[in-house]
Amino acid sequence: MERRIIDPRPGWQQTVEDQGLIYPLTRYPDDTLRPYWDESAYYVFSLPEVEALEEVVEELHAMCLAAAAHIVEHDRLADLGITDPRVASAVTEAWHRRAELPSLYGRFDLRYDGTGPARMLEYNADTPTSLVEAASPQWFWMEERFPGADQWNSLHERLVDAWRKQAALLPPGGPLYFAHSAADELGEDLMTVAYLRETAEQAGIPAESISMEDIGWDRLSRRFVDKKLRFMRSCFKLYPWEWLTTDRFAPHVLETLDNGGGTGSTLWIEPAWKMLLSNKALLAILWELYPGHPNLLPAYLDGPRELASGRGYVAKPLLGREGAGVTVHEPGSAPVPAAAGLCYQELAPLPEFDGNRVVLGAWVVEDEAAGLGIRESSGLITDEYARFVPHVIL
Repeated sequence: MERRIIDPRPGWQQTVEDQGLIYPLTRYPDDTLRPYWDESAYYVFSLPEVEALEEVVEELHAMCLAAAAHIVEHDRLADLGITDPRVASAVTEAWHRRAELPSLYGRFDLRYDGTGPARMLEYNADTPTSLVEAASPQWFWMEERFPGADQWNSLHERLVDAWRKQAALLPPGGPLYFAHSAADELGEDLMTVAYLRETAEQAGIPAESISMEDIGWDRLSRRFVDKKLRFMRSCFKLYPWEWLTTDRFAPHVLETLDNGGGTGSTLWIEPAWKMLLSNKALLAILWELYPGHPNLLPAYLDGPRELASGRGYVAKPLLGREGAGVTVHEPGSAPVPAAAGLCYQELAPLPEFDGNRVVLGAWVVEDEAAGLGIRESSGLITDEYARFVPHVIL
């Protein structure tokens, strides 16, 4: 793994926008616009290095599924903050019937510096973003700048194939809707679902787009409907389950949930059991089940334990995106009382390349490693000001 400098292509912004990345710039607090898509540098990996990382990702994914089974079988959903009996029942049923429910993709965030083992920081298997840039503009960048080279990137083909294989699990009667919140101002969620809709249509699945705010509730039929009052039989939503089960329509979601077998009115993708994988409590349960595993970091739910007097720790809210609410506690820092709703994970500072802190976003489609997206940040927390940097295998 090596970071190299390169001159950006002339007209790069228009190029990546034409390829679906309509958010190539980030607005900073001082009101300046700076590149989110940053092709002034790139990362180089060797093929054996990528093959080893693929094995790590698939092993971690299998371990996460085993941890999910443990949570359900040992009635530990409360450790994840899932205390509503209706939600717990929906998650448990979805897990038991997961073979009947479409499940598409997820993204591991990994700490890796090219020397030691990759370490799992977290897993977002419910609403992962940064997909468009990893799948499309990054690939076209490589073809233009390094023709004949390769990239850890089979995302598009694997997504189309996953839809094709899982089409039979979709209920008949109507298109598959793709929904995101209209509150998304950057266009990232919009383009993520637009891209996923494109992959579904390439697999032969009829699809339509809708905003979450435009989904209606028909009181007479007690079903969700679109703006034309058509029943919504299935919907891929880039809208976290913790919102779907707590907003004002939550009772209707749970009442009409198709959790496999066609017994409800609306099938939601990703399925409810993905709540088990996108919760930071998973990190502590993994460490409990696989203590000392080289690809995990020590993590606990009841406080930092020995981490407070050791290498330091990071306190992470059980739910959250883009580093929101995460606090870093360096070795020797003043002790902080443990609090509920947090996971305490050993501090493993992101590796630094040319003054940039780097995190690897390793994609999983169905159960297989499918690609890589790299984000750089200025600090230890990868937040909304992170930059996406392409990579190549040489």
